Amino acid sequence: MRVFMLGMWLAIAMIATGPAVRSLADEPATDGTAKVADAEEKESSQREQADKDKAASDKAEKEKSEKEKSEKADDEADAKASEEKKEEKQSTEKAKERADEEKAAAEKKKSEAAKKSSDAKEADGAADKAKPAKDEAKAEAKKVRLASIVIEGELPESPGEMTLFGDLGADLRKTIARLEKAAEDEKIAGIVLHIDSEIGRGKLNELRDAVKRVQSKGKKVYAVLESAFGSQYLLASACDEIVLPESGDIMLPGVRAEFAFYKDLLGKLGIEADMMHVGDYKGAAEPYTRDSLSEPVRENMTALVEDLYDETLSTVARDRDLRIDDVKKAVNRGLLLAEEAKEAGLIDRVSYPDEFRSVLAKEYKADELVYVENYAKKKVDADFSGPMGMMKLLQTMMGESDKKSDGSDRKIAVIYAVGAIMTGESQSGVLSGSVMGSKTIVEALREADKDDRVKAIVLRVDSPGGSALASDLIWRQTQAIEKPIVASMGDVAASGGYYISMGADRIFAEPGTITGSIGVVGGKLSMKGLYDKIGMKTEAIARGENSGMFSSTAKFTDSERQVIEKLMKDVYEQFTAKAAKGRGMERDALEKLAGGQVYTGRVAKRIGLVDEVGTLRDAIQSAKRLAGIDPDEKVEIKVLPEPQNPFEALFGAEMDAEKEVESRLLTGLLAFAPELRGAVRHALTAREVMHEQVAVMLPYWFEIK
Repeated sequence: MRVFMLGMWLAIAMIATGPAVRSLADEPATDGTAKVADAEEKESSQREQADKDKAASDKAEKEKSEKEKSEKADDEADAKASEEKKEEKQSTEKAKERADEEKAAAEKKKSEAAKKSSDAKEADGAADKAKPAKDEAKAEAKKVRLASIVIEGELPESPGEMTLFGDLGADLRKTIARLEKAAEDEKIAGIVLHIDSEIGRGKLNELRDAVKRVQSKGKKVYAVLESAFGSQYLLASACDEIVLPESGDIMLPGVRAEFAFYKDLLGKLGIEADMMHVGDYKGAAEPYTRDSLSEPVRENMTALVEDLYDETLSTVARDRDLRIDDVKKAVNRGLLLAEEAKEAGLIDRVSYPDEFRSVLAKEYKADELVYVENYAKKKVDADFSGPMGMMKLLQTMMGESDKKSDGSDRKIAVIYAVGAIMTGESQSGVLSGSVMGSKTIVEALREADKDDRVKAIVLRVDSPGGSALASDLIWRQTQAIEKPIVASMGDVAASGGYYISMGADRIFAEPGTITGSIGVVGGKLSMKGLYDKIGMKTEAIARGENSGMFSSTAKFTDSERQVIEKLMKDVYEQFTAKAAKGRGMERDALEKLAGGQVYTGRVAKRIGLVDEVGTLRDAIQSAKRLAGIDPDEKVEIKVLPEPQNPFEALFGAEMDAEKEVESRLLTGLLAFAPELRGAVRHALTAREVMHEQVAVMLPYWFEIK
């Protein structure tokens, strides 16, 4: 615009100045005066025209300047207007974008609402079509099933005992399997646990861990008690709720170790014990040679009891969300009635079983609450009628109908090493309990080693020890196997029980396992005084200075004692050297922990005698890892040694008339005084062990309550 206006002004100026530049040669010739006058007039005219032109030019310049100022102002206004228009346009575009977005969101919401409405209509249609099925599902949802499981008996650590009608014996392994099955069973909403069994600290921890696994599946476990004592209550405290009837009570008197001494009893019978031991704390022989604890043994046993006591307090406090001091007050009282136990926070409800069942029905909002009695307890088809009845009976008695495989390509062998350790084959007595035979366990280890599908071995040990020779034979077999071996300790794995465990790649113990007791004991009982009392005479013909070393009619001579002591010291040196090597310790460091000292599992972990505090399940997981198997992978468990079949026992074994008479006499005695069962069992075990030259035996004669 500015260029256009400037051009117009220049054009006007040229037109205005046109006559002033005309050539004089264009004018006609005149005379001089006229010419002068004309020249003057022309000059005057020119001056006037120049003045006019100048004025016009000044005016034009002024107008031009004003115009330029106006144009500049217009340009600035135009620029400002353009900028404002641009900003307005951008604002409009943003508003449009927001509007588009809101419109799109609204359309999406509308679409989703339409889809939801359509889905709802389809669901309504499907529901109308499936109304009978829906009604049935609704009725089923109102029926709630709870697994009813009874914990009773001693729950032995074993591969299982067979009866004439199959594998029906209740043991720890089967009981835990029932709890685990309930945890995975979608039809089971929870578990009602009836506890009527006093069990050792190792078994207690296994059961508590099984309860925790059920709870991890979101299912509650209820402990229904009539009364509870010690370990019974410790198991119940792991449950979500503890129920006791009005007449019930809780006995939680702390921890007590009772020691039995037979010296005076043997003296009255005319029997004298001639015993030796290696290790100041090795007190296995003291019941026969003393009438009270020696100071080293007292010191060791006091530390053991204190640790078990601390574990009891901390376990109850943690489970029941109580302060340690409050638990200690309850323990110091010892016995609390139902209402007192509830007030102290030890139980949750005072209620009879039928009343509690009604409470559960309301809690689960169930029209029908069903207790599945004897949940997952193995049943046997006892219908042996028909032409195939006899064959079915024989198969059942031989256990053939129960043999199954999960089809897994890999196995973990679990070998149960249970009972006092002796040479020969394993046995089971009516009163003396299980005896672990070195031959039986060695054969089980070899079988697991030869099975290519077995990738690792778990040795489950529950033993107070026994024969030093038998223990060493089992230990040696663990060293001859290339496959990973993990030891898992139960209630007790001490002395010989520790001996057979110490060669494993890893050792697991329960928190309350009694272990250690690395020491040696030996000796014999002299029966001469008894023979004199009953009028029995003996006479011997002997050759050899030490021929009477194991005679039952006299104590050791000095020469015989030297031989036995040397043997015991040699066994002790082997024991400590092998233990030090197995634990990766210096010999001197290991010997400070030896000398017969006994520890709980959690203390043994702290001082390095075991690797981990954990359950049998934890040991199996560790064995998988050592074998390169994912711990979560399911594998078949091969249980060894296989339980003795009663059919073979009835028709293939010789009857021991002496043991039969002995068992009947002792059974009659214990029926009159059942509290003597523990002492009698210990005495019978000791008699068997003392037939060996040297023993690695726990002070089995004390009992933790």
